[in-house]
Amino acid sequence: MKIQKSLTIHAIFYIWLIFLLLSGCKEKQQVRILKGAHNFDQTHSVAKAYDFIAAYLTEISDGNLSMAVYPNGQLGTDRECLELLQIGSIDITKVSSGVLENFVPDFKVLGLPYIFRNRSHQFNILDGPIGHELLLAGENYWLRGLGYYDSGSRSFYSKDKPIETPSDLEGLKIRTMESPTAMNMVKQMGGAATPISFGELYTALQAGVVDGAENNPPSLYLTRHYEICKYYSLDEHTSLPDVLLISTHSWNSLNAQQQAWLTEAVDASVVYQRKLWKEAEIYALEQLRKEGVEIIYPDKAPFIEIVEPLYRQYENEPEIAELIVRIKETN
Repeated sequence: MKIQKSLTIHAIFYIWLIFLLLSGCKEKQQVRILKGAHNFDQTHSVAKAYDFIAAYLTEISDGNLSMAVYPNGQLGTDRECLELLQIGSIDITKVSSGVLENFVPDFKVLGLPYIFRNRSHQFNILDGPIGHELLLAGENYWLRGLGYYDSGSRSFYSKDKPIETPSDLEGLKIRTMESPTAMNMVKQMGGAATPISFGELYTALQAGVVDGAENNPPSLYLTRHYEICKYYSLDEHTSLPDVLLISTHSWNSLNAQQQAWLTEAVDASVVYQRKLWKEAEIYALEQLRKEGVEIIYPDKAPFIEIVEPLYRQYENEPEIAELIVRIKETN
C-alpha cells in the first residue's frame, strides 16, 4: 500500500510538473514581437516615438506584446518598407503622406499646397473623421494607418539666391519627393522638379545636380544641408504629416486585446511625438541662424495664388474633389 501510495504521489507530481511546463510553453507562444522600421537616427522625434511605443507596449501588455525597432533605414527606404509591409515581411513603418500617395491615391489630398489654413486646422482634420477615413483607405492595399506624426511644414531652401516669390524658382532644379503632387506644385511655381532619394540629396546639392530642395526645419538642420544651402524661405507651402502604418497581414493576426494595446500605445506616442517635434522645430531654426543661414519670411499670397490651378485638376476625380471641399469647410 505504501508503495502504491508513493507511486500515486509521484504520478500526481509529474502530471502537475508537465502541466506547468505546458502552460509556460503556451504563454511563451503567445508573446508577439512586432518588427518596426524607420529611416531616422536616434535624435529624431520619430525615432524617439518608436522607442516610446516599444516601451509602452511592453509595460501595458506585461511583456506579451512588444516591438523590435530597426532605425536608420536598416530595412530599406520608405518606399521599400511600404512594399515589405504589403507582403507582411515587416509589421510597422512610418512614411510621409507624400510617398504614401503612390500606394493609396486618396492621400494625395494632404499634399496639396496650402490645403490647411494653419496647424490647428491640420490637426482637426487628421484627428477627426477625415483623417480616420484616410487611415483605413489603404486596407485594400494591405496598409492600415495607425496615426499621424507631426512633420511640420515644408519650405524651400536654396544655394545661390533666396526664394522670395514664385518667380525666383524659375530655372531652378528643386529636389522633391517621389510624389506627383509635390512635382506638379514645383512645376506650377516655375521650378524644375527633380525627384531624388533623400539620402542622396546632400551629394546632389554639392555636385550641382539640383539648386535647392524643400523640407521642414529639423530635416534641413539634421541633414546638414545648410552647409550648402544658405537661404531658407519659410513659404510653408505644404504640411505633409508622417503616417504610422501597420501591415494588414500583421493587424489581422493580432487578437482584439493586442490590437487594443497597440492602438493605445500609438495614440500616446502621437501626443509625445508632436510635443518633441514642436521643440525640434524651434531648436532647428535657432541653430540654422547660428550656422549663417538667412531665414526669409516671404509673402505667401503669391505662392497661394499661383498653385490654385492645381485644385482644378481634381474636378474629374470625385473622391479627391469631395475631400478638398470637406477639408476646406472644416473649422
